[in-house]
Amino acid sequence: MFPYHSGAGLHVGHPLGYIASDVYARYKKLKGFNVLHPMGYDSFGLPTEQYAIQTGIHPAVATKDNTERYRKQLDQIGFSFDWSREVQTSDPNYYKWTQWIFKQLFNSCYCNTNDKALPITDLIAYFEKNGNHNSQAVCDDNTPQFSAQEWNHFTEKEKEKMLLNYRLAFLSDTWVNWCEGLGTVLANDEVKDGLSERGGFPVEQKLMKQWSLRITAYADRLISGLDTVDWSNSIKEIQKNWIGKSKGASVIFKLENSENEIEVFTTRPDTIFGVNFMVLAPEHELVNIITTAEQIDEVEGYVNTAKLKSERDRQADNSVSGVFTGAYAIHPFTGDRVQVWIGDYVLVSYGTGAVMAVPCGDQRDWDFANHFGLEIINIFEGVDVSEGANEDKNVKIANSDFLNGLTVKKAMNLAIFKIEEGGFGKGKINYRLRDAIFSRQRYWGEPFPVYYKNDTAYILDDIKQVTLPAVDKYLPTASGEPPLARAKKEDWSVFEGDRMETNIMPGWAGSSWYFLRYMDPNNDGEFCAKEKSDYWGQVDLYIGGAEHAVGHLLYSRFWTKFLFDRGFISFDEPFKKMINQGMILGRSSFVYRINDTNTFVSFDKRKEHKTTRLHTDISFVDNDELDVEAFKNWREEYANAEFILNDDGKYLCGHEVEKMSKSKYNVQTPDNLVEDFGADTLRLYEMFLGPLEQFKPWDVKGINGVHNFLRKFWRLVHDTENNFSVSEETPTKDNYKTLHKTIKKVEEEIERYSFNTVVSTFMICINELTEQKCSNREIISDFTILLSSYAPHISEEIWQKLGNENSVTKANFPTFNASYLVEDEVNYPVSFNGKMRFKITLSAEMTKEQVEAEVMKHEKTAHYLEGKSPKKVIVVPKRIVNIVM
Repeated sequence: MFPYHSGAGLHVGHPLGYIASDVYARYKKLKGFNVLHPMGYDSFGLPTEQYAIQTGIHPAVATKDNTERYRKQLDQIGFSFDWSREVQTSDPNYYKWTQWIFKQLFNSCYCNTNDKALPITDLIAYFEKNGNHNSQAVCDDNTPQFSAQEWNHFTEKEKEKMLLNYRLAFLSDTWVNWCEGLGTVLANDEVKDGLSERGGFPVEQKLMKQWSLRITAYADRLISGLDTVDWSNSIKEIQKNWIGKSKGASVIFKLENSENEIEVFTTRPDTIFGVNFMVLAPEHELVNIITTAEQIDEVEGYVNTAKLKSERDRQADNSVSGVFTGAYAIHPFTGDRVQVWIGDYVLVSYGTGAVMAVPCGDQRDWDFANHFGLEIINIFEGVDVSEGANEDKNVKIANSDFLNGLTVKKAMNLAIFKIEEGGFGKGKINYRLRDAIFSRQRYWGEPFPVYYKNDTAYILDDIKQVTLPAVDKYLPTASGEPPLARAKKEDWSVFEGDRMETNIMPGWAGSSWYFLRYMDPNNDGEFCAKEKSDYWGQVDLYIGGAEHAVGHLLYSRFWTKFLFDRGFISFDEPFKKMINQGMILGRSSFVYRINDTNTFVSFDKRKEHKTTRLHTDISFVDNDELDVEAFKNWREEYANAEFILNDDGKYLCGHEVEKMSKSKYNVQTPDNLVEDFGADTLRLYEMFLGPLEQFKPWDVKGINGVHNFLRKFWRLVHDTENNFSVSEETPTKDNYKTLHKTIKKVEEEIERYSFNTVVSTFMICINELTEQKCSNREIISDFTILLSSYAPHISEEIWQKLGNENSVTKANFPTFNASYLVEDEVNYPVSFNGKMRFKITLSAEMTKEQVEAEVMKHEKTAHYLEGKSPKKVIVVPKRIVNIVM
């Protein structure tokens, strides 16, 4: 996965996945494959824009500086990236193709019959002949019906408005996470505890007109496609749960004394007789309409509070809250009055934003009913629901009229039949997945290729590209419009209609297809030539963090499937094999400030005081001892700080292993390590830390072992005067055995992505060759090729000293010869009553009888028998001999 390159540069956790992919790329090249191993930058982003707001420096300038910093760090680690294919999402030559893909989405709809995206012109032709009756195109739920005659009499504006209900890229009023402090909409994963993850600003739910992408049309294919890729089960489950496919029924509850009605989606229509109240999401459109005068103040207060929570926070919150609206619905089967409440555990974006509460069968409904003293109707045969809801489906239904005595499965089918028969609902499949909001109210992002004429959105011609215009500030306007609204007409590269679109695309737009551009990065005529994508196909190995499971990975799959549908590429999944690298954790250090003072107490004295724990920069700490003067010089507020030292006159810090982060001051950069130990040591050590997928604590003390291994290899091929020296003699049998078991192990382990065990294999090999005093040219040459994927610098130098004209990267991976591992002799341990006394080397071809005979005539056997005859001689061929006395 390409990085978002911040101004801080790389820390030692960032290169982990890059090193692993570099090892694999170099290995595959040695095996004769044509390897595409590129690198680029996800260079649009909010941090760069925030920096621009604070400093006035254009984001492009900061991005250029960040790129240079990252490139310098990446180069010194020795990656084999093909930099001729570098992409940056903020480069106009790149994002013109991001805009082009958006245009294709805008000009497409999804056909359920064909189960694929089709040109919107096909749908328009259908409307001209048939209207939208029996249309199989995916559309918004509230899309009105019209005939062909009505369509043909629509004005241009009316047609465009109607088509927005069908386009895969469309404008609509959508509930969003609005952050006033950042002046933009945030995705759910950018909000935590009602605050923006970046900056900690309050976030509220707000209804805004936004561009969205109809990813929901692909929900089923996004689930089924997971069966075709080699990803971890955990990532697949995360995506399936995020998509959230569920079968059930849509049911209409009429409101008492009103023409309005409430539609709910339920996965348990069999429990409909257990409904005795309903709960609406606070943002539901009916809340203001149905709330009674007596309840209006309480309801409005609750709604305003709920706006401050993101959907994710509301889902994670287990507390119970809600307000009665004063309104009642009518149960469609019993005719009973059903109270209508609002509660923030109901989400307006899921289903219909309303639930029929069945407290006897749903724990959150039970908690709600129990909290507010509402009646709990039991509809389960022989089950006690006085202490909690029954969510076991292996029961029979009771107190439910025509459903009595039925199993859950049979009751569900009959309930749906009766609901449809009664005309107040239908069976339905629902998804948790929402259409992807595609607008951001920021500056530093892809501008939309969209203009407005009479408030109708139009797409620019393909030959026209809109680039980011100059603005005087990177802030929203005084009236709350996005920063691009500050641009004057002459500042735009293209200006058509009444105004240009002033929102920008989200950060994930450019990252949803960048891997395709790597295949054809300099093509000015198309985003990627078909013959190039046909040749390279899917990404064979993709390495990155699991935190992208429901963001980048889901959107990339969506865009790939769309491009496949429209015939632009020949595969519908982007990443064939994916490994989610574990995080390298930092060792944080802490100081302890006595509350309401500027005095810090040593870790081992802290229990004598009430203190607050604060992070300190790890550069001030050596073996947990704080450099007090360096700490005092760190920040102005610490300059006059006082310190209570321990009995040894030292200030000891506390420590904890946690995420490596600038905010925790526990970041270890690779720069100093490369300077002190060399890039090869860093590469080997990061692989040696443990399995790629696992989280691993960083401890620089362990790096010496890997560094010593490289020094040992160097000494093996250099004399005491540091002159290069290898033997021209024929390798011994032991030399070949050591080499070929190493070849076998390295190949097997890399092929199964066990990068850490390969480092151990290298160490064992060099230890054995050192013991054998082997510096034979043939053996050293093959070992150098094996090592080159991990430690390219030392390998290249030794390869050249061996007299090779071409780079070691042009070599062929050594061929494993199993015959070298066949043992000619066996070193048998000989035991007496289970205690090993001596060893004897015998031919591997000997029979059990021959082995026994050779052992029995050995002089040491006679010594230990002391003239006695053995009761039994046990021979395990090629393993052991045991003499029982």
